[in-house]
Amino acid sequence: MKRLFTTVAAIAITSQAALAEDVTIGVSIPAATHGWAGGLNWHANEAERRLEAQHEGLDIIISAAGSATEQANALEDLVAVQGIDALVILPFESDPLTDPVAQVAASGAFITVVDRGLADPSIQNIYVAGDNIGFGRSAGEYMVDRLSGSGNVVAMRGIPTVIDDQRMQGFEEAIAGSGIELMAAEHANWSRDDAFEVMQDYLTRFPEIDAVWAADDDMAQGALEAIREAGREDEMFLVGGGASAVIKGVADGDTSIPATVLYPPSMIATAIDLTVARFMSNGPVEGTFNLASPLITADNAAAFYFPDSPY
Repeated sequence: MKRLFTTVAAIAITSQAALAEDVTIGVSIPAATHGWAGGLNWHANEAERRLEAQHEGLDIIISAAGSATEQANALEDLVAVQGIDALVILPFESDPLTDPVAQVAASGAFITVVDRGLADPSIQNIYVAGDNIGFGRSAGEYMVDRLSGSGNVVAMRGIPTVIDDQRMQGFEEAIAGSGIELMAAEHANWSRDDAFEVMQDYLTRFPEIDAVWAADDDMAQGALEAIREAGREDEMFLVGGGASAVIKGVADGDTSIPATVLYPPSMIATAIDLTVARFMSNGPVEGTFNLASPLITADNAAAFYFPDSPY
């Protein structure tokens, strides 16, 4: 992986010449309906400002959608009205967006897909995503170590998707063979409010909880609210995920959420960078780019903290 990104960086560095002609890149992403998506939109806009300032003739058009249908309709506009040369898309949902993206590809546009893959991966030229199995594994390994291999834990899953299944798979693999008992794993839909309700249920059902794994930092914050309301914050700790505003607390040594796992919304900027590099060089800029999901603790949190980001 290090070698792969070194190659891409070299392409970008050696391609600083002005564009031979104008290039228009459409960026289609979900609207900022929750924390991670808010960070996604922020990093997309930051990438637009940075790259358009660097490259004369480059036009990046960002379109945020509140539903799969809205996103599909926006793609038609990007092709018919804007005449895009490339599309960077994080699909609202995989199946409903597969045919619309295929139509964009049929227009001749270069396709970069981010995070939630399409039902037909042959449509894409570039795929950028986090390591979801590694995401769950990092959290599980941390819990095994911190609990010295024994304890009662509960988990909060996201929306039922392949990504969620992969995260759960990694977590269960990490704690397998230890003395840690996973007492429950319910879907809280990557929602702070839903996580609050799920955690209330856990607190009622289980008199002894040593740790909580929330596969998203919004859920971790919702769960923590319920724990504090019940006066049980001294009994357990939480591990989140996504690299959000909890990073400031992690960096400051917060004992309630002492760790989170990187799944950066900044991956949209990586995808845009790679797509721009496709038009800056004759070198190959295609393939799958899996971003690592390292554990973030007080020791390294400062490197992942973006104070201006909403997430």
